[in-house]
Amino acid sequence: MTNFIPIFPLNIIVYPNEPLNLHIFEPRYKQLVKECIETPKTFGIPVVLGKKVQEYGTVIEITQLVKEYPGGEMDVRARGVNIFRVLEIIKEIPDKLYSGAIVNYPKNIIEPDDSKLGDLIMSEVKRLYALLNVEEKLPSPDDGILSYKIAHYIGLTLQQEFELMQLLTETQRLEYIRKHLNTMVPMLKGLEETKARIKMNGHFRNLSLDDLEL
Repeated sequence: MTNFIPIFPLNIIVYPNEPLNLHIFEPRYKQLVKECIETPKTFGIPVVLGKKVQEYGTVIEITQLVKEYPGGEMDVRARGVNIFRVLEIIKEIPDKLYSGAIVNYPKNIIEPDDSKLGDLIMSEVKRLYALLNVEEKLPSPDDGILSYKIAHYIGLTLQQEFELMQLLTETQRLEYIRKHLNTMVPMLKGLEETKARIKMNGHFRNLSLDDLEL
């Protein structure tokens, strides 16, 4: 399906079902958000990287107007709905301050081919958080698409998060995350071992090679 949506380009990645809090202060986006609340309708956040609007983004649904200020600024709660692909940006719209885009919605497969893959990924994420000593911050895999639930919490760069956004099957996304974790976890483990060596520097240690035959 192809259609037109108003857009609010930002240099953030928002995944489907992800909550998003926004403070709206620019006149064009105050107009956009006010219309989305009154209609109601959705808008799109195409990803901005290197000051350039990218080809993919996320449809956003406003769930709550938290506060409206005397000058028209707004605090709103929103959430990601689904991924879109930009076909054409419409910079000028009659009587509107904001821009829009003609987009389509690529098919997104949300179930992995192998159900055990998700369990494997979560075990690696737990290892990562244990190495970082932040186990209490471990993201919950419940109630959502696993890859999207954990993508912001495993040390991906913005570019990597955007690459993940462009993968449209859950199996591909989980494999991408697994490769990242396979690189990151050994590196952190090495840092932990280095920290341990530094702490032992200058200490008297009991060393033995009794099992070595000479």
